[in-house]
Amino acid sequence: MPERDYDTLVDMLARRSAKRGDFTLASGKRSSLYIDARLTTMSPDGLALIGPLGLNAVRALDPTVAAVGGLTLGADPISYAIAYASALPGGGPLVQAFTVRKEAKAHGTGKLIEGPFTAGHRVVVIEDVITTGGSALRAVDAIRAAGGTIAGVLALVDREEGGREAIEGAGLHVVSLVRASQILARV
Repeated sequence: MPERDYDTLVDMLARRSAKRGDFTLASGKRSSLYIDARLTTMSPDGLALIGPLGLNAVRALDPTVAAVGGLTLGADPISYAIAYASALPGGGPLVQAFTVRKEAKAHGTGKLIEGPFTAGHRVVVIEDVITTGGSALRAVDAIRAAGGTIAGVLALVDREEGGREAIEGAGLHVVSLVRASQILARV
């Protein structure tokens, strides 16, 4: 994908998803920057950019990846956009998308992982915004427990607050499409 697509994504995140103020993040940390990535990842033009960019990043991590997914809700639209991009002409082998629930269902099959995920799949864990890395590592644990093999973690945004290092400390490669510093330069 052309460099201008990355630039467009950074602009979109800065314009739509970044807010200045005093916020408590999901990690419990306080921050003067809040990135509500869903305002970008759930928009048609955001999905159209993120799918191919994410697919290219997944293929660069490991061309044999069979599926992408992560902890609901942040990972869901990104995973679906990547899976859809894999079905477009020139997308290469299909990549399935799945969702990791925050807790197993108490009814039906009681699954923790929903969608076309199978034990033995080689997967990339998706995260919308990495702060501490906790959500990605929860998804990693669930996927491993279900028999999946982790090829790495792909984040839409790395807040550059230690999450990447925590995930790498667990022995996983991390790729981010955008860094918080890039967004901050445009907010």
